[in-house]
Amino acid sequence: MFQFIDENGHKVVLRFDQGPFEIEPKHVLTFVNYHDKWLCTIHKKRGVEFPGGKVEPGETLKQAAIREVYEETAVHITDLKWFAYYIVYDESPFCKAVFTGKVEKIDEFIEEHETLGMTWLTTEELENHPNLSFYMRDEGMKKMLQEVKNLERKW
Repeated sequence: MFQFIDENGHKVVLRFDQGPFEIEPKHVLTFVNYHDKWLCTIHKKRGVEFPGGKVEPGETLKQAAIREVYEETAVHITDLKWFAYYIVYDESPFCKAVFTGKVEKIDEFIEEHETLGMTWLTTEELENHPNLSFYMRDEGMKKMLQEVKNLERKW
């Protein structure tokens, strides 16, 4: 377990197991590495971040992760694997499930309502990008990047 305080002053608990969950995950986040670059989406308001979002009614966590990645980046992913989860203790605490996935196919991006498309960044570019979303700058994201790189070496 890894704990930290985010930029908004909220306690965040990050875990690298599959529960049991104090709060059921209703959000997803997905790490996709392709040719040594991370798939990121460019959110119109928040900036550069990993693709993710809310689980829709009747959808599994994996289905939500696949859908969100495609909606935000036009990238089809496969081989989805559970990676971690974290709980943000704000006014309405929530839990986000984190997956890793592999690129299956990349379609042409047609602008949607939430994002300006995708960008592929090396780890160094990601760590130093001037327009990162607030959650991409926190200690939890640094810890997850470190852990996912360790896992990729094993795979």
